[in-house]
Amino acid sequence: MKRLLAAVLLATTGIAQAGNFTIASASFANGGTIPLAQVFDQHGCAGRNVSPAVAWSGAPAGTRGFAVTLFDSDARAGKGFWHWIVADIPASATHLTAGGALPNGAKPGKTDWGFAHYGGPCPPVGDAPHHYHLTVYALRVTKLPAAALRSHAALAAALAHDSLASASIVGRYGRAKPN
Repeated sequence: MKRLLAAVLLATTGIAQAGNFTIASASFANGGTIPLAQVFDQHGCAGRNVSPAVAWSGAPAGTRGFAVTLFDSDARAGKGFWHWIVADIPASATHLTAGGALPNGAKPGKTDWGFAHYGGPCPPVGDAPHHYHLTVYALRVTKLPAAALRSHAALAAALAHDSLASASIVGRYGRAKPN
């Protein structure tokens, strides 16, 4: 699974454009700091836990649906942490609003927080700022397998198999040690 996840991340890390397929967020810029609005609101983090705004354009021909993820590649000694998974987004969709309702038919997946909704960044105090990869996947299918919404290994496999293209931006967030 680690190799498969690495392959998915290598295909999507640090880019804001893949061919004509592009991603943008009004919530944070590529390479910028994730604002408190998107930071988790528990475990000592003082954010508002609002999912980020994300928009995309230029999906390749044959796109039948989309998926959106937010993944912390620095967590758990490099094993990563899934903060947000949304699958089965209709092909007609072009964005998700910050904190907004999901489009009809879209389904949230189980995050590493243990629930099926957005859970923002909350890295350990004193860690260097973590890198959060906000990725949109253009899919050749309208729906991912149900198992992909419950298992991160199944998610990584489904995304690797069913993606036509992906585009990512990376936000950073860290919590300094108190003085």
